[in-house]
Amino acid sequence: MNKEVLAKLYTDFTGQEPTEIIELPASGSNRRYFRLLGNKSIIGALGTCKEENEAFLYMASHFHKKGLPVPKVYAVSSDNMAYIQEDLGDLALFKAIEKGRLTRVFGEEEMHLLVKTLQMLPKIQFEGANGMDFSKCYPVPELDKRSILWDLNYFKYCFLKATGMEFSEPQLEDDFEKMANCLLKNNTNTFLYRDFQSRNVMIKNDEPYFIDFQGGRKGPFYYDVASFLWQAKANIPESTRQELLKEYIKALRQYINIKDDEFYAQLRIFVLFRTLQVLGAYGFRGYFEKKPYFIQSVPYALENLRELLETPFTEFPYLNEMLNRLINLKQFTSELQKQALTVKVMSFSYKKGIPNDASGNGGGFVFDCRAINNPGKYDRYKPFTGLDECVIKYLEDDGGILEFLDHAYALVDSSVQRYIERGFTNLMVCFGCTGGRHRSVYSAQHMAEHIHKKWNVRVELVHREQNIEEHLRPKRN
Repeated sequence: MNKEVLAKLYTDFTGQEPTEIIELPASGSNRRYFRLLGNKSIIGALGTCKEENEAFLYMASHFHKKGLPVPKVYAVSSDNMAYIQEDLGDLALFKAIEKGRLTRVFGEEEMHLLVKTLQMLPKIQFEGANGMDFSKCYPVPELDKRSILWDLNYFKYCFLKATGMEFSEPQLEDDFEKMANCLLKNNTNTFLYRDFQSRNVMIKNDEPYFIDFQGGRKGPFYYDVASFLWQAKANIPESTRQELLKEYIKALRQYINIKDDEFYAQLRIFVLFRTLQVLGAYGFRGYFEKKPYFIQSVPYALENLRELLETPFTEFPYLNEMLNRLINLKQFTSELQKQALTVKVMSFSYKKGIPNDASGNGGGFVFDCRAINNPGKYDRYKPFTGLDECVIKYLEDDGGILEFLDHAYALVDSSVQRYIERGFTNLMVCFGCTGGRHRSVYSAQHMAEHIHKKWNVRVELVHREQNIEEHLRPKRN
């Protein structure tokens, strides 16, 4: 099937032929999308599976009648293999929260969009399920034990075996059975979106709209929360997740009464399940289909797994032990190390020369503190350093160093952000003064603490002339 079918649907619907048809970038599925331009901008889709297309078309119509924010379908080909729908623009939530994803610091507008999306999710899950004929879902009408085991074995065959790690299949299968039973113990009559993630949320006029729900089925509401908040490349820190979970629970309680401890205990198992399922998909798409994007996403999913395993899954003892071995495989730990940024901050004396950059990166910022009033010219401050309260008070009361550091923060913050975005691993920031004791020590100490707090990256702090070295490690938020 080709795009001429979409052109005919467009012409029949608008009364004019499209002036241009632009194929949109491929997604994870085999479906192809196009933007048809003319007197109206419309999105066209060409499917490869009739049953999947029909599931989408049924759900889109059902959701639209419920007043849920989904694209309106305008016209469908006679064989249901092609359709045209409302154009929601190009801004996916994934792109709208890009700065937060890269820095792990989500701004006010990004949080606003995330909160809106999670507040809408229970409405889709509960109101969307009301009156839905789940028999029209594809490939199965509900999340059952068999489909859970399919996904767990997807992880085993497409990811785990591809790593070459040895493991006991019988023991792993025993824990898979236990997990399936745990996942289904609180099944609800709700709609499970299945692929609920920020790439499938479009932002139009500051409102979220939902796409690509054709894999949906009846199932527990926990699944979609896990899918969204633990999406590998969304890179949402734990503190932000907790804020967003509170917003979701508040919206959820309009439909069902649930205790916090029960919710979080069950959600944790769904997060583990979803993470394994995602690794299976990355393995298949990356290792077997050779799509590089999915290989690049593996370290992010494994970092989610590392965080999860900090509290052991005692209910699945063999799986817990095996996953701890998995995340510590050399090919994954070295990749994670390669992607992490280290900022080295130093104080020094100009009399002894500017420090060398041992990382091989060629050096970075060198800030000259000698224009700031020097406490070292007064005998009472000579025994002390920029770490001591009396020197700190002198410098801050004078005020010059505060303005100086504000400018330095702005310059360094800009570079740290770009280094993170571009995957650079080393940045050096040095502060020099006459003796490397007061002004430079104060400045380096405050810069190191500022970077660590704002960016949560590894910081190596060295006060060279004082023989003081400190490592500020990233915190799990």
